[in-house]
Amino acid sequence: MEPNVEIRRLLDVMPASGRMTTKLVSKPEQPKVIDASFPQPWNQARPIYINFDLWRRLTKPQRDLLLLQMVSWLTGVKWFKSDIYQGAVLAGLLGGFLEAAQSDVVGVAVAGGLSAIAAFRIWRTNKSQESELNADAAAIKIAQRRGHSEAEAAQHLLSAIEAVAKIEGRASFNFTELIRCQNLRAIAGLSPVGIPESYDK
Repeated sequence: MEPNVEIRRLLDVMPASGRMTTKLVSKPEQPKVIDASFPQPWNQARPIYINFDLWRRLTKPQRDLLLLQMVSWLTGVKWFKSDIYQGAVLAGLLGGFLEAAQSDVVGVAVAGGLSAIAAFRIWRTNKSQESELNADAAAIKIAQRRGHSEAEAAQHLLSAIEAVAKIEGRASFNFTELIRCQNLRAIAGLSPVGIPESYDK
């Protein structure tokens, strides 16, 4: 597989928002098939690293769905949006600057602590099983616009998760992968049991 040719093909598969915010990078030395770092608020670039020697062992639909899921997850991470945690981060930072200007050490510590707690909450929300499930759902919707049925797209993503675990030499799934696989089996019509509605994401 020629990485540059595959990258051009994958760029066509990606939605326009993904092409604007993410970058595909060949990384043959990494042990994972596909990987991306959690995006930091100060870094606009959101690279997706692919080991093309491992990537070629997946089918084309599996590759497409894996990429769409990764792009959906990366573009779904929002550090700056109007909710209580982002407001708390901003208030903490502003408070910290004001207290620092007045040389109030305790005030700076309190404001900094508020910002740190709120930032950690944002980070944890974006790293949760819910964010992965949302990315799966978004990838399936994009695949439907590309001609796949919902069940077919879910089945491709499910088989991709299973294939990646084998390629990477992992004997079992992590907890998030187990939840995702169960949800995808239900969407694909392979299992009558999905994840419970009351599941604490």
